[in-house]
Amino acid sequence: MTGQRGSVELVLTGGTVYAGPADEPIANGVVVIRDGRIAAVGREGSVPVSEGATVVDCSGLTVTAGFWNSHVHFMERKWADAANLPAPELSVQLHAMLTRYGFTSVFDTGSPWENTRRIRERIESGEVPGPRIRSTGEGLLGKGWLPPEVVLRALGFIPFPLPEVANADDARAASKKILDGGTDGLKLFADAQFPPYATLQEDAIRAAVDEAHRRGKPVFVHPTSRAGLLAAVAGGVDVVAHTTPQSGPWDEAVLDAMGQAKVAVIPTLKLWKHLLRHDRVSLGNAQTQTSVGQLRAWLASGGLVLFGTDVGGVDD
Repeated sequence: MTGQRGSVELVLTGGTVYAGPADEPIANGVVVIRDGRIAAVGREGSVPVSEGATVVDCSGLTVTAGFWNSHVHFMERKWADAANLPAPELSVQLHAMLTRYGFTSVFDTGSPWENTRRIRERIESGEVPGPRIRSTGEGLLGKGWLPPEVVLRALGFIPFPLPEVANADDARAASKKILDGGTDGLKLFADAQFPPYATLQEDAIRAAVDEAHRRGKPVFVHPTSRAGLLAAVAGGVDVVAHTTPQSGPWDEAVLDAMGQAKVAVIPTLKLWKHLLRHDRVSLGNAQTQTSVGQLRAWLASGGLVLFGTDVGGVDD
């Protein structure tokens, strides 16, 4: 089973191959995998196959490119001290959470950046197999919004500080610091998740967005209320990281504002039942139904949807 220079080669033949979401499917396609990496893709007869390669007949089957997960987190305690986690253990964790489902690219939307950077470096060095990781690092939130450490520990998360901002100057300075650290974007919390349930000022949102966009990087937002969602959209964010069932249905005014801003939405529909798993089933069902209604309305308006699961924030 050797190809070039003694490499191990696996060949998938006969299937319908989707090499990319914008590409036409390849009937009777061939995928050559050499040493665990895709070396060639094409129609049968157009791709050379090494003598002795292992060939798998995929006739009647579909072969897709790797999937994106646009909303993940590396903030559970199992990722702590990532630089020193034994490689076999780190590999198992990455496989269990991501790669066994076909996720080859992920966007971390809120984790301790230096720790996440270590995971990424170990993958990129070839030490452990894993997906391409992009990250926003720590998310910006309002003054006094950070939940108590005991809450974070009870949820299984690594306690880590988040930059707290009260105005545009704070937001601009915090954004510069995060982006200077090498992140691939920014994450904002538009609303407090705990009392006093305040909303981030629109000028603070705009300052953070302007700093990220100046560097060509996207901004994700976690809204909860209608006011927070509209402030984030008006402030120029790129991706709404959740639906907002607590705000009620998205009416025409909300949909128009989102559409004019050309935001994308990550629905994370399973999140709401997970958050309410200790409450009555009817409460989780009601929030999920509201979220599904928001998603349907957004799709009907022509809105863009990105796939993301919030895994790492939820455990399934």
